[in-house]
Amino acid sequence: MSGPQLYTPAEAAQVMKVRESWLRKKAAARLIPCTFVGRHLRFSEGDLEEIVRSGSRPPVTATPRLRTRRSNRT
Repeated sequence: MSGPQLYTPAEAAQVMKVRESWLRKKAAARLIPCTFVGRHLRFSEGDLEEIVRSGSRPPVTATPRLRTRRSNRT
């Protein structure tokens, strides 16, 4: 029987290059998607993809500054 790939918190942390404690805390607070098999915390491929997708931010672009003219008054 071959089902979806499930990762332990340690394996998921290694794949995502984050601390295992970060994953566990976020999952316990239900701030990131996760899967429970009985009482065991696991992360599916879809969970990991959603975590990355939800953390994605658009690039910050520099806003042009308006130049102010200095007067040559003495």
